[in-house]
Amino acid sequence: MTSTREHIAAVRGEAAVARSSTRPADPASFAFPGVLPQDAAALGAPAEVEIPANPEQLRTLHLDQLPGLARTLRRRLLEITSEHGGHLGPNLGVVELTIALHREFRSPQEPIIFDTGHQAYVHKMLTGRPDLDGLRREGGTSGYPDRRESAHDVVENSHASGSIAWAHGIDRARRRIGQRGVTVAVIGDGALTGGVSLEALHELAADVGSGAVVVLNDNTRSYAPTIGGLAAHLQQLRGGELPAGADLFTALGLTYLGPVDGHDHAALADVLARARSVAEDPAAGAAVVHVVTRKGAGFDRAEADALDHWHATGPFEITPPAPPAAEDPAPPAATTWTARLGEAVLEAARADERVIAISAAMVDPVGLTPMQRKMPDRVLDVGIAEQLALGTAAGLSRGGAKPLVALYSTFLNRAFDQMLLDVALHHEDVTITLDRAGITGDDGPSHHGMWDLALAAQVPGATVFAPRDGDQLARAVPAALATPGLSLVRFPKGKAPAALPAIETREGIDTLLRTGPEAADAPADPGAPDILVVSIGALGHAAVAAAREVAREHPEARIHVIDPVQALPLPTPLLKAAVRARAVVTTEDGVVERGIGAALVHELTTRATREHPAPLLRTIGVPQSFPRHAKREAILERCGMDAAGIARTLREVL
Repeated sequence: MTSTREHIAAVRGEAAVARSSTRPADPASFAFPGVLPQDAAALGAPAEVEIPANPEQLRTLHLDQLPGLARTLRRRLLEITSEHGGHLGPNLGVVELTIALHREFRSPQEPIIFDTGHQAYVHKMLTGRPDLDGLRREGGTSGYPDRRESAHDVVENSHASGSIAWAHGIDRARRRIGQRGVTVAVIGDGALTGGVSLEALHELAADVGSGAVVVLNDNTRSYAPTIGGLAAHLQQLRGGELPAGADLFTALGLTYLGPVDGHDHAALADVLARARSVAEDPAAGAAVVHVVTRKGAGFDRAEADALDHWHATGPFEITPPAPPAAEDPAPPAATTWTARLGEAVLEAARADERVIAISAAMVDPVGLTPMQRKMPDRVLDVGIAEQLALGTAAGLSRGGAKPLVALYSTFLNRAFDQMLLDVALHHEDVTITLDRAGITGDDGPSHHGMWDLALAAQVPGATVFAPRDGDQLARAVPAALATPGLSLVRFPKGKAPAALPAIETREGIDTLLRTGPEAADAPADPGAPDILVVSIGALGHAAVAAAREVAREHPEARIHVIDPVQALPLPTPLLKAAVRARAVVTTEDGVVERGIGAALVHELTTRATREHPAPLLRTIGVPQSFPRHAKREAILERCGMDAAGIARTLREVL
């Protein structure tokens, strides 16, 4: 196979090669004008250009109009996300790149697949959705590609690292039926650390003549700076430290183009045209275009934010007022579930030097920052690689450590095999904490953490803690670390609710409420309830409120609301209490058909006989579906998981 340099020379001439060999500096040093609307004129910024209605109109613009269009897009990104929040930093960084992609490639005939998808706002704005109407709100524009919105949106899955496989698969299917054309995968350097992307590159390299183009958007980070050997290699390429042809991609047999300044319209137009030529050459290895961008580009506060460059934000003021002079405020109390988790993990690490925390490129979002600051050598970031995180944890356990793997619940799906067969099969002592468990809301179907209970229920020997409030979470973390084998601690997104104290704890089961004639007497044996409500996790407040509402209507009804504290394996005292009840209602923030309630139903019906039939059973949870983006509260209400919905079920069984 000819070298990258020889092939490009044949396609575009030596001038193109000379240009491609000019490597940009590190992203932080790129010269780039500010775009805040207040100071744009003073800085001599280009006049704004109206956002074109579609990619066809975009392609009619002259090159010198593109800086003005980029300015318009950034202004609108700021205005839209300042009102409702969203993924601002990633989209500010890909404005010029997205313009160039839609000018060179003919979407949707030539699909552009965005890895992860949170950086697709600009893509949406250039494909008929300039105002991102109702961004991330129910009935409005999704924060990720959405096939229901546009033919230009291909992959809705917001999990990282899959775009190259998608693009190559589409390309292969088209070539089989005689269709030619280009299919584009846009993937970040952070997502490239994921095993699926590396597997896909390995396969793509063996398919000479593929029409797939990989655009590597290298901004040196995902949430946090990208780590590992691949990150170091990309740094060498950005800095011009390697001779031509000495890159990893060329060694695999791919055609490497770059690195290119991802904020230079002319350079992007040139390199993408050359990538098309490579894709159309049946004798060439697939093109990998290395584009260097700055996350948060053009918005000073985002660029200056060392934590995550405003990766995601809530509503904000574009020009904030000057802060009033005041003494240093006291640090705020930890009020979110994530903050409470961070406190608990740090305390556990202080108490036991064997505790080592592992993150999959999300140290801060999953609450590990306090431990990382105090004990940096005991927090491992393995990149966007959940399978690696669980495999590493199994090895750490075997070596005598007490590993704690902190993930978003939705990303546990990617590591089920390791959880089942590396950790559980070998009885390794591994604790997994799952943030954003259950319904998450605004980010849509693939961000919901509604499958973790169903997955854990299939794993022999797994112990699951689903705390109902922040105080219970603080107790669950050390309890999980002290439990032999696989343990999981799961909790939802957002602010932790007020503490919900138990009125009684008996054999490890917390009773949260009793109603009925004898409720105030607190007898040693409270008797068989009419309804036993088994509340799993953060729905505890709603379950108690529902029971109180029904009790007001039916004062004679004996309703007991309990929290088993340990959701799995099903505690024996829970089973004994359930057998005595006339009816059992379970509530959980997870898939109802396969979760804790389903496990309890199985146990009770299996034990039932003609003489001792099972109680009337109802399970409340998320239907087996893919809930679209909306506020968490709205989705819970639709699923009958709020207080009113739970009360309806209680009335039915009464």
